[in-house]
Amino acid sequence: MTHDLSTVRQMWQLLEPVHAVLYYAPEASEEAAALGYAVDERWPSYFPYRAAPLGEVDAQTVSDLFYSFNPAMVERYMEPAWRTASPGRVLAARRIAMDRVLRRILGDRIGSPELEQAARTARRVAEAADMAGRPMAAANAALPWPDEPHLVLWQAATILREHRGDGHIAALHAHDIGPIESLVSHAAVGAAPVDVFASRQWTVEQWAAARDRLTARGLVHAKEEAAGGVRDGESGRAGEVRATEEGVRVRAAIEKQTDELAAGPWDLLASVEVKELADLLMPIVLDIVGTGLLPMQSTLGIGMNYDYGRL
Repeated sequence: MTHDLSTVRQMWQLLEPVHAVLYYAPEASEEAAALGYAVDERWPSYFPYRAAPLGEVDAQTVSDLFYSFNPAMVERYMEPAWRTASPGRVLAARRIAMDRVLRRILGDRIGSPELEQAARTARRVAEAADMAGRPMAAANAALPWPDEPHLVLWQAATILREHRGDGHIAALHAHDIGPIESLVSHAAVGAAPVDVFASRQWTVEQWAAARDRLTARGLVHAKEEAAGGVRDGESGRAGEVRATEEGVRVRAAIEKQTDELAAGPWDLLASVEVKELADLLMPIVLDIVGTGLLPMQSTLGIGMNYDYGRL
C-alpha cells in the first residue's frame, strides 16, 4: 500500500460532498419533478438517481446494494420508480442537474485550469479502481464519461464513493454486521445522534431487536446501561446506544478494512500527487459545503477518527 489509511479516508471525505450534493440541490429536485417524481421529500428521487446506473433493477437488489435502508422503505420508493421514468431518462436528468448545480456553486471555477487538473487526476484514480465484486462502482464506471471537467470530477467522485461503499458492505459482512446492525453499531460509537439514523426508516421495534442482538454479542451495552436511557419516538427512533470496548474495536476494524479496500486506486498516485489533488479539491468542497445544502451530520460518520492502533 502506497498511502496511509488516514490519507485514503481524507480523500473520501473530500470527494463525498462533490457526489452527495446531487441528493440535496434544488436543481436536482427540479429535474426529478420534470420526470414526474414527488419532491416534497428527497427519497422518491434519491433511489432512482442512485440506482439508475444499474438499469431497471428491483427493490430487493437496491436493498441489497444500498444495504442500510429498511427494505420496506426501499420497496415503497422503488415500486413506482421505473414506471415514472426509465433509468436512461433518470441518468440524463441527473447529468443535467449536476451540470446546473456545479455551474451555480462553482461559478468562475468552471473551466479553470485548477478544476480541469482536479478532474483529470480524479478520473485517473477512478479508472484505476478494480471493479470486481463492486456492483455499484462498476455500474457507474460503465457510463460514458462527459466532456465537461466539472462533470468528469463529479463522475469520478461518484465512482470512487460507490467503490468505497461496496467495500464497506463487504467489511460489514466480514464482521457479521447486518443492515440495521450497521446503523446501531455506528450510532453506538458516536458517529451521529440516534435521530440521524431515523432517516433509514427502521421501526422502533426493529432498532430495539438489533440492539438486543448486538448486546448479546457484547458489542453494545444493555439498554439500561446505555448513557441517556431509552427514548422512544417516531418510526426508526429508539433509545441511546453505547458501544462496549469490544464494540468499539469491531467498529474500528470495519472502518479499517473499509479504508484498506478503498486504498487500491490511490496507489496510482505518488504522495505528492495525492496532496496536490487534495489542495485542488479543498476550495471546491468549501464552495459546496458553504451553500448549506449538505447536512451537518449524516449516517456516514465523516470526520470520525478511528484508532487503528488499538486493533
